[in-house]
Amino acid sequence: MPTIPNIPGPYRLFFYSFDCNEPMHVHVERDRSTCKFWLEPVSLARNDGFSAKELNQIRKLIVERLAQMIEVWHEHCG
Repeated sequence: MPTIPNIPGPYRLFFYSFDCNEPMHVHVERDRSTCKFWLEPVSLARNDGFSAKELNQIRKLIVERLAQMIEVWHEHCG
């Protein structure tokens, strides 16, 4: 379960190795809340516990770090 390094804030952004057959995406976790965002285009795939306001903050973070996330995805999934 590779974690994307150097992401500021309370979130852990990561991939599951068995998800490499899906389109590029990232999982986000904080406390007991989780969500999944597709990366191309950046859009919410699933949410469990985050408020709309926090989802907007997470989406902004993903957009700002998109190149890094795509690079880590390709390094891990090929």
